Amino acid sequence: MKNRIVRAVAGTFILISVLLSIYVNQNWLWFTAFVGANLLQSSLTKWCLMDTILNKLNVKD
Repeated sequence: MKNRIVRAVAGTFILISVLLSIYVNQNWLWFTAFVGANLLQSSLTKWCLMDTILNKLNVKD
């Protein structure tokens, strides 16, 4: 369950930031890059901030 939430949040952030970059300001692509960098970092270190937040909210695996 937790992995699905993490992926859904990351995907939502990416889609929203791409739409904002198209319709509002191109600088929103920096947010897209930030999300991508965090996904890469979490795959290398096996630590994810969203996972930590979900643990504190008592979301089960």
